[in-house]
Amino acid sequence: MHLHKYILPFILSIFIIQKVHAQVDTTQRFTISPKREFRGVWIATVENIDWPKKNKTADEQKEQLVDILDDHQETGINAVFFQVRPAADAFYAKGTEPWSKWLNGKQGVAPDPFYDPLEFAITEAHKRGIELHAWFNPYRATNDNKYYALSPNHITNLKPEWFFTYGGQKLFNPGIPEVREYIIHVILNVVDNYDVDGIHMDDYFYPYQIAGQTIHDEDAFAKYGAGYDDIKDWRRHNVDTLIQALGDSIHKHKPHMKFGVSPFGIWANQHQNPEGSNTSGGSSYYENYADARKWMQKGWVDYVVPQIYWPRNSHAANFDTLLNWWSNNTFNRHLYIGQAVYRIAEHSKASIAFKNPSELPNQMRDLRNNPRVQGSVFFSSNSLTDNFGGFADSLKYNFYKYPALPPAMLWLDSVPPNVPQNVVARLVNNNGNEAVSLTWQTPLPATDKEPVYGYVIYRFEGSEKIDINKPDHILHIAYDNSVNYQDKTVQHGKTYLYIVTALDRLKNESDRSPTIAVIVP
Repeated sequence: MHLHKYILPFILSIFIIQKVHAQVDTTQRFTISPKREFRGVWIATVENIDWPKKNKTADEQKEQLVDILDDHQETGINAVFFQVRPAADAFYAKGTEPWSKWLNGKQGVAPDPFYDPLEFAITEAHKRGIELHAWFNPYRATNDNKYYALSPNHITNLKPEWFFTYGGQKLFNPGIPEVREYIIHVILNVVDNYDVDGIHMDDYFYPYQIAGQTIHDEDAFAKYGAGYDDIKDWRRHNVDTLIQALGDSIHKHKPHMKFGVSPFGIWANQHQNPEGSNTSGGSSYYENYADARKWMQKGWVDYVVPQIYWPRNSHAANFDTLLNWWSNNTFNRHLYIGQAVYRIAEHSKASIAFKNPSELPNQMRDLRNNPRVQGSVFFSSNSLTDNFGGFADSLKYNFYKYPALPPAMLWLDSVPPNVPQNVVARLVNNNGNEAVSLTWQTPLPATDKEPVYGYVIYRFEGSEKIDINKPDHILHIAYDNSVNYQDKTVQHGKTYLYIVTALDRLKNESDRSPTIAVIVP
């Protein structure tokens, strides 16, 4: 994410952003809503942007996080990117880096009473049918120049030779092999110890350029840059090496684990590189030395989320131009589009287009009309929970009206589970009201021996055509191994038809169970 985003909470403390509920025309809903679509949101912890609020107790922090996840579930979100390492620190207990200062106001201070924020977030997300991806900032070690406030066991104090200072921040030097090994070790702690669905990196590799600032990595180049005449090519090689090694390590430790990156929205401009986009602006390839196009081409990442934070009428970096460029350069990896809901609250000439309540919905239509795009991720959480510009309403009542499963990643796992067995449905009394209780038996093991991870329950009425490819008949998605569900929304005088399917960890879906009919008298 870009630095100006971190200023937003302070702007919002001055300007009270009114919740604007847009007029949502549900009659204009797409006739075909995708059954599989990635619907993500970033929950930023750096500078307490989204969570946790400052000066809150552990119980209040947990309550706030539950409220956030409840809100996102109601909106239709099916994945969150939870920032667990904003600056070589931690929002989790099972690691080696100190607790983040944004948790309790001082780096190194554990929650009191103790709880593990990442573990808690995973549990609560999965309860709601939401994937949780652990979001890491790979190279930022501090977010300011208040080095005196760092914990004694912060890595900048333990290994000062690993860092250069740029723009007042201490940053890992990616050219030092031990640095790359350290970052991989930190991330694998989370892979091994937490039930996360994915590992996610943001756009901060080498730092965004600041006038008058120089990256002082000459010594590392002299020591490790053999074979490279240009330090810029060496820097790109350093980032490539980390991404390749990290992807390999993650998949070796947990083959089902997704690994993705969210680069700056422009890979390269055409005037810089013939393979680039017809745009003019900063670029991740030349500025951050991050070659996300190569990472997809080589299969080192499973998905990419370019931050296309410009409007559709931008001359310098047009949303649709970049959408089409990225879709033409996915190399059969997943493409989710990073969208800038936060810009609705900005007070700048460059953000005027986002005040138009049609801007973001039209972006949604554009990406949905592109078959090589599998979904969206929104920055950031509070812009949806506070319904900036009524956009969360557009999602809830229009684009995300029906549930969606995350898109499958067949290169990681293409074997679906077997069918749930012995599905039984019966009428029960639920506090004086009729309900339908569904039970079934766990399927036989799949050919790859992977256990069942969850279930999808479908419901049809009367003589409706049975078609589980349409999401409007999904009643419930569960990410657990419970073999029962109670439908409390039945009405008297109706006949309901139920089908149950099984999911594995990567959301491959089994064939459908036999249809079970229930008549509610």
